[in-house]
Amino acid sequence: MSGVKTPSRGPTPPPRKSNLTPRPSKQQQQQELGGDAVAVKKKKPTRSVSFALPALPFPLASILHPLRSAASQWLVVPVILMVAFLFRWAVGLGAYSGMGTKPMYGDLEAQRHWMEITAHLPIKDWYYHDIQWWGLDYPPLTAYHSLLLGKIGSFINPEWFALYTSRGLETPELKVYLRATVIASEYLVYIPAVVIYVRQIGKRAEMSRYDQAVALAAILFQPALMLIDHGHFQYNSVMLGLTISALCCFITDRLVWGSGFFVASLCFKQMGLYYAPAIFAYLLGLCVFPKLDFQKLFFIGLTVITTFTLIFAPLVYAGGIPLILQSLHRVFPFARGLWEDKVANAWCTLNIVVKLRERFEGPTLQKLSLLATLLAILPPCGVLFMYPKKHLLPLGLSACAWGFFLFSFQVHEKSVLLPLMPLTLLYAGGLDRDTISWVTWLNTMAVFSMWPLLKRDGLALQYTVLTLFWAWLMGGKFLLPKNVLGKIVHLGGYACALGIHVAEVLVPKERLGSKPDLWVVGNVVVSFGVFVGMYLWTMERLWRERGGLGKRKRE
Repeated sequence: MSGVKTPSRGPTPPPRKSNLTPRPSKQQQQQELGGDAVAVKKKKPTRSVSFALPALPFPLASILHPLRSAASQWLVVPVILMVAFLFRWAVGLGAYSGMGTKPMYGDLEAQRHWMEITAHLPIKDWYYHDIQWWGLDYPPLTAYHSLLLGKIGSFINPEWFALYTSRGLETPELKVYLRATVIASEYLVYIPAVVIYVRQIGKRAEMSRYDQAVALAAILFQPALMLIDHGHFQYNSVMLGLTISALCCFITDRLVWGSGFFVASLCFKQMGLYYAPAIFAYLLGLCVFPKLDFQKLFFIGLTVITTFTLIFAPLVYAGGIPLILQSLHRVFPFARGLWEDKVANAWCTLNIVVKLRERFEGPTLQKLSLLATLLAILPPCGVLFMYPKKHLLPLGLSACAWGFFLFSFQVHEKSVLLPLMPLTLLYAGGLDRDTISWVTWLNTMAVFSMWPLLKRDGLALQYTVLTLFWAWLMGGKFLLPKNVLGKIVHLGGYACALGIHVAEVLVPKERLGSKPDLWVVGNVVVSFGVFVGMYLWTMERLWRERGGLGKRKRE
């Protein structure tokens, strides 16, 4: 059988190839790498810069630290805005200016009354109607705002703004509506402007999204504005929001739009004039340096004139020049005197020692006030004119506003919001210890300066809770500056404020005898010293940063 041949089966077919590539073993990987025993590691997912950042050493930053990852960035702003809304609404549940105080009530009745007269009377009567009962004394944009809110409110309930018969009305439904209009106005004007400003400045300063979120929360939880607008009851956030919108335009070199927004701010509330010289100096510096630019100057001037014309046009059409003059007379009430209530400015403080109203006549005091104000605002305006740089705008606006607050005519306690706002915006440019400690201290002491007003309004609980909450929120080791002199100044301010509060509680009014306003006067003196110190600090920093880029290191 050995001679019998086995039939051939043909060539063996090659193995069938699989579409799936087998994963090489570790030995094969090492052979491909030349025998090197380097282990191939699995690539880790990359994290955002914000996720890698440690929490800044104060509670607000620690609260927001879990939202620092890229996946959570879209949550940050909505969470901050929702919590800010809850705080504002909680403050609004308390008392307000003139609550149940007959016969004139207070600022809530004044704002309601303006909605009443603008909704029912022709424009020609707005600035003439019953001036003794909270006559309209704000610029036209406030009147148009009141007209809109009055029309909406009358549609909901005509009794809220019925002409004459609604005076002194304090129904719960009306209060809810008025409180809601303050929040709606703030969320439509002020808060969008703050969000955009923080993003723009944060990007220029190369801040992470996490740091920007911390800065945004710090600005929105500023206690002074919450207590005045949502407690005392006003619409300051609209004027401040229009000013911040102007700053956003200036930062992005949209000078024409910025000029329009700032004119709108002036036409909403005349206190915007506290910023006007600084804005003028900055824009003029941009038109003059490095060379004279007539085209830029022309378009800025044209925008200012056009915006004023458009806003005042309804008044001109309704009543002509006499109505314009009457509105200006109402807006600038020089006949009221140098001040009304005790406020922490130079004149009220000096009056403790020298009775100014007894020694000098009204026109003389007006001239002294004008001269002192000019001397105080010239330095910041000069720096902004010679060095028109974007990062100097908040410091320049604040220093100019301090000059007006400390020395100008007819200053109110609430006017401290104007120098306070631009300094609080410094959070957006960097969260260094120097900035956080000084701005936090100023906000705390500014609220303290308004204590007599808030106490009179019945807002003692809101004042205490928000002030302590703010001090804790921005506390930690950032509560005090690095240098020894700064620590002494801060601790001294806190100690004086605490001492006055303790004395006010422990010492009965009967023991004050002929000095029933002793603690109010102490508040004025302490707050005036703080504000003078902040003016000097702002000027020193403005001068120091005039040649830089405005970037501050994270600590």
